[in-house]
Amino acid sequence: MMNRKKRIAWAFISGILLAIAWPTYGFPVFAFVGFVPLLVLEFFVRNSILEKKGRKVLSYSYFTFLVWNTITTWWVLKSTIFGGLFALFVNSFLMAVLFWSYHQVAKRSKFNYALLYFIVVWLSFEKFHLWWDFSWPWLNLGNVFASYNSWVQWYEYTGVFGGSLWVLGVNVLVFKVYIHYLKEKDKNFFYKKLIKPSLFILIPILFSLLLKSNYKAQGKKVHVIAIQPNLDPYKEKYSQYNEDLARDALTIVAKSMDESVDYILLPETYLSRSADITRMQNTPTNVLLQQFIRKYPKVNIITGADLVRWYYKKEDITTTANKIPDKPIWYDLHNAAVQYNAAGIATYFKSKLVIGVEHVPYRNVLKPLLGELMIKLGGGQMGTHVTQEERSVFNAQFKAAPVVCYESIYGEFCTGYARNKADFFAVISNDAWWGNTQGYKQLLAYTQLRAIENRRSIVRAANTGISAIINQKGELVKTLGYNQKGVVKGTLYTNKTLTIYSQYGDYIARLAILMTILLLFGAFARKKGHLI
Repeated sequence: MMNRKKRIAWAFISGILLAIAWPTYGFPVFAFVGFVPLLVLEFFVRNSILEKKGRKVLSYSYFTFLVWNTITTWWVLKSTIFGGLFALFVNSFLMAVLFWSYHQVAKRSKFNYALLYFIVVWLSFEKFHLWWDFSWPWLNLGNVFASYNSWVQWYEYTGVFGGSLWVLGVNVLVFKVYIHYLKEKDKNFFYKKLIKPSLFILIPILFSLLLKSNYKAQGKKVHVIAIQPNLDPYKEKYSQYNEDLARDALTIVAKSMDESVDYILLPETYLSRSADITRMQNTPTNVLLQQFIRKYPKVNIITGADLVRWYYKKEDITTTANKIPDKPIWYDLHNAAVQYNAAGIATYFKSKLVIGVEHVPYRNVLKPLLGELMIKLGGGQMGTHVTQEERSVFNAQFKAAPVVCYESIYGEFCTGYARNKADFFAVISNDAWWGNTQGYKQLLAYTQLRAIENRRSIVRAANTGISAIINQKGELVKTLGYNQKGVVKGTLYTNKTLTIYSQYGDYIARLAILMTILLLFGAFARKKGHLI
């Protein structure tokens, strides 16, 4: 019998193991056993004489996941207390409900059947977290290898869901070994049975190292510069005019500039004073940048910008339009990437939006209740921003994929750029909201996984750091650290070949969703442990 103190301890250990596995400070091996204490706890509760077992499983698992969420993503609180608490408590609760559903299936099913359900329902949850309005996929399990991406070079075949399946599968194997040990009480048997999960850890790593050693980047060279302006997002960034910001950027890049440079990259919302999207050609900013481009005709300048489209007639407004209070004027907001070159101006609209500032989830219900008290993670004006359906690329001598900040977390989303023939990824970010915490470090590490999944080189410009050049193996080639002002200059290699993952995306998750539905149906079409 497991007493209450022991149950709390096991729940706490699970949370700690998952937390200390996480990038960028942790070691991912702990993730392979992170769920084991919680699974053991649930097993003992389920087979005990305790009352209200389901409620106990829900509460203990909630404690586990709150520990994990808090240690790994506490930095969300740096931007807003309310939003940070919302993210920590709600995400932990959703995970707990998921584990509670496993408990319900386990009561009605055989041992292996329930464990299979645990794996596929967790994968389904991670997929769900990529597309619903409160999307928060930061703790999807496949991300745990971001700082040890030499272990997961095979993500070009599976994407991050391959890593999630790997973690869950090993946890289940170790759990089964432990339960069998409790029955046999034979240490030699225990150690012998551990060989199987050990091989399940070792073989994918060896395969990954083999892939990495044999992979050679082949393609044309692209000479790039990423500018890191190091502006305080709360004080400096939104108080300056776009023309002055553009002038400052050209001053920063001047010493590093030469005729070989193909691309200059600036961070997300660098041009932070909302510009009228219909009049961009006539702005002082465009005039200044075009003067620079005439001096360097081959250069392309990609920058983040806040853009606005105004509507003065009610019949012209869109369903996404925001209204100026007490005035018959409406507007659409865009967090955009803008490319300036000798041919003119091209735009891309950020389409994975940050909750709160850029997007009000379930807007009609929540905005009247919460207003601006949402998660402030990414900058811009309050209101739902306009997105675009397809991932477009910027055409020039090369094709650059404009990936805007938060979008770099979404694996299948980013494959859209590769399928639209992007030669490389240009990631622009403003993750300075979180200060000098794990937040911006984890976001950079996750970006490295996108390079592996699509075998695309990446140049990344971040407002306060870390700006970087990443090769097609996901390795950091050059970086400029946090809170430094300057540039990262280097060479990328193009690639037009589509990986298996670029072509098929999250096929593992889609299969898991189908299996979850079938297993749920099968479990609840039974009596406990027996077919009807």
